[in-house]
Amino acid sequence: MLRSSMHRQVLLLASAQALFQTASVLVMTIGGLAGGLIAPRPELATMPIAAMFLGTAVATFPASMWMARTGRRAGFLAGAVLGVAGGLIAAAGIWFGALAILSLGTFLVGVYQAFAQFYRFAASEVADGAFRPRAISLVLAGGIVAALAGPMLGRLGGPLFEPQYVGSFLLLALVSMAGAGVLLGLRVSTPKAESGIVARGRSWQAIVSQPAYLVALFGAATGYGVMILAMTATPIAMVHHNHDLSAAANAIQLHVLGMFLPSFFTGSLIARFGVLRIMLAGVALLGGHVLMTLTGDGFGSFAGALSLLGVGWNFLYIGGTTLLTTTYTSAEKGRAQATNDMTLFAVGLACSFSAAALLEVFGWQALNMLLLPWLALTALALAWLGWRRRLTPVPID
Repeated sequence: MLRSSMHRQVLLLASAQALFQTASVLVMTIGGLAGGLIAPRPELATMPIAAMFLGTAVATFPASMWMARTGRRAGFLAGAVLGVAGGLIAAAGIWFGALAILSLGTFLVGVYQAFAQFYRFAASEVADGAFRPRAISLVLAGGIVAALAGPMLGRLGGPLFEPQYVGSFLLLALVSMAGAGVLLGLRVSTPKAESGIVARGRSWQAIVSQPAYLVALFGAATGYGVMILAMTATPIAMVHHNHDLSAAANAIQLHVLGMFLPSFFTGSLIARFGVLRIMLAGVALLGGHVLMTLTGDGFGSFAGALSLLGVGWNFLYIGGTTLLTTTYTSAEKGRAQATNDMTLFAVGLACSFSAAALLEVFGWQALNMLLLPWLALTALALAWLGWRRRLTPVPID
């Protein structure tokens, strides 16, 4: 298997994904807790997490367009180096008790995330049509390592140095450095130059106005936004309900396993049942998360809800990515992919920044109940696209 260049590149991308996602999950696990130690007001506790998503939202479009000119490898390496810098700066922010410096560090981790989000698209570019859904899934499956390593490093690094959590961000810098090392072996060929209209591609408006593009974007944004809102609020909510950091880290581990463990078979499910059915299943699982939060405030309720949240995100995110790749040509990929991911992280930014305030105002259970109308609208959009395609069939690679 490894003798195949296609499979080797996917393996490298999956390894880079595991390391990047470890850094991201680490921030999600302890970012709100670290921010709460130095924030002047409780509502600002999740500012470091929001800053990470701000960095991603700001950098996604420039990252995509730059890589369209210089290639994936250079961009991916630059992102990993910024992750190293972000970990060091965030550690300094905690050391000096400065929320702004801590947030600057996580902002740079967010820029790293902006580049790393294109690992899955790089996988679709090195894979042939038959292998493409599985390639995307297998790269995202690298996050299984992050499910174990991210919360563990956050927990182990917490008491390593004083003040608390300095060590966690130093470990993040080391993980990002390892990610850069893996990416040195990556080889993603630059598409051959084309001429005329094909080289220019359609206008941005023509690309994003396609029904399939809009539904893919909305579905993935729903999965991402719902997941970020609940995941950001969970450690704080668990501490409020008398759970310790270890319990919160364990719940996050189960959640991230739910996010990435299904990736081994999500691509096969899409190939068998169709992308829209799998995305609808993701919406149903997110609804199950909301219902699970109503069962109480014990560890089982938190862990069960977050596990369903993770699997629902997986189906919507991989499904949305697979559907999106059918809506643009090689010449259009920079604009199409950047618009998609920039929107996702703008939604993530809004959800992560508002999580602490919504939790403070509504409480854990009511906060999750607010998600039901959003989920219902997503289900309607997917059903509409399915109905439209039955009237006018459109092939999906």
